[in-house]
Amino acid sequence: MDDLFAARSQMALSLGFHIIFACIGMVMPFFMATSHYKYLKTNNPLYMDLTKAWSKGVAIFFVTGAVSGTMLSFELGLLWPEFMLHAGPIFGMPFSLEGTAFFIEAIFLGFFLYGWGKFKPWFHWFTGVVVGISGLASGILVVAANGWMNSPSGFDFVDGKFLNIDPVAALFNDAWFTQALHMSLAAFTATGFAVAGIHAYMILKGKNREFHRKAFTIAIVFGAIAALLQPISGDISAKDIAVRQPAKLAAMEAHFETSKSAPLIIGGIPDVEAKEVNYAIKIPGALSFLAHGDFEAEVIGLDQFPEEYHPPVAVVHYAFQIMVGLGMVLVGLSLLYFLSLWKKKDWQLKPWFLWLFALATPLGFIALEAGWTVTEVGRQPWIIYEIMLTKDAVTPIPGIKYSFFIFTAIYVSLAGIVSFLLYRQIKAVPDSLKKNSQASSNT
Repeated sequence: MDDLFAARSQMALSLGFHIIFACIGMVMPFFMATSHYKYLKTNNPLYMDLTKAWSKGVAIFFVTGAVSGTMLSFELGLLWPEFMLHAGPIFGMPFSLEGTAFFIEAIFLGFFLYGWGKFKPWFHWFTGVVVGISGLASGILVVAANGWMNSPSGFDFVDGKFLNIDPVAALFNDAWFTQALHMSLAAFTATGFAVAGIHAYMILKGKNREFHRKAFTIAIVFGAIAALLQPISGDISAKDIAVRQPAKLAAMEAHFETSKSAPLIIGGIPDVEAKEVNYAIKIPGALSFLAHGDFEAEVIGLDQFPEEYHPPVAVVHYAFQIMVGLGMVLVGLSLLYFLSLWKKKDWQLKPWFLWLFALATPLGFIALEAGWTVTEVGRQPWIIYEIMLTKDAVTPIPGIKYSFFIFTAIYVSLAGIVSFLLYRQIKAVPDSLKKNSQASSNT
């Protein structure tokens, strides 16, 4: 394992774990606030129990997200010093604003967790809403920084130097909106289906069914709406990438030769040496239409770029196929859920219906990880697109593989601790319901 591969592996591992913690941490507060709102409107104690249960989950993921995010910030400087030397002054603004959003989130999460019985009810609810909004803003600002790496702006690059820096232009780069929209919807989809799937499984177990049904409904409504909006966001992103990063689009579709009326490839095994895709389903003209809105439009292939600047085609193509395939599965489940609301409410009590959603628990996060693989690996070999190569940004200090092994152990430990805490929280739900019911009966 050379140092470049070790550094890239460590960043991939860190981002792979952090993205899960961060997405749940920025979406769950909206579920919590919705449940709290329903409690204030209906005075149903089940909604209060649900709000308190979810708030503990929010606290767990906030802490783990803070830890993994802090580690990432150090890794950027330690692993990629040349990148941070030049990029830091340019895209420091979104990171500093993200820090502000993070502190707001931390303050208001404290207000919410310890504000029961101390604040006026609606102000207490408002503190939970602020937690969600600040968490979402924090995620968008980080994605804006990543968007800058895909679409660098806000500076003049002259003789290898970054001059005339404009942090505002860097923040609002050409990629920030499409990436932020796609990422935000992906976070709501993945978290919504994961939470709904867990509660669907608990309904199947037959314990506290009314409690879990209310939780399932809130989570799946958020997740299903986001899943149905995601293809629209994906279409916007594809058209944007076709213009800004045609090599990435070519790798996503394993499109080796520039052509008009380019086919959309579904599945298939790319043969990079022969520059063809075997065993694929091809829809004539569909890629041209999706990329440029015209079935006859020309789509740039990998033949227009030197081979040393080609992304790893197989990795990007497979990741893209997984993301789209699982995304369409979740779209189908979303339509099924809304059909059940409209025409077949009795379906929601059927075991087959609940098992579908229980089995879909991890699908959103698998699609999310695949999407980030497309974003990051599809930009290679550049760390700043068409400005700085990844190999030129890595630290010259040897022994990075040992750092990779240490960070792997840390993240595996974090994942184990979080899983244990969540399992304990889910298992503790019956006890908390009993205590609250006894307290309400005594009053």
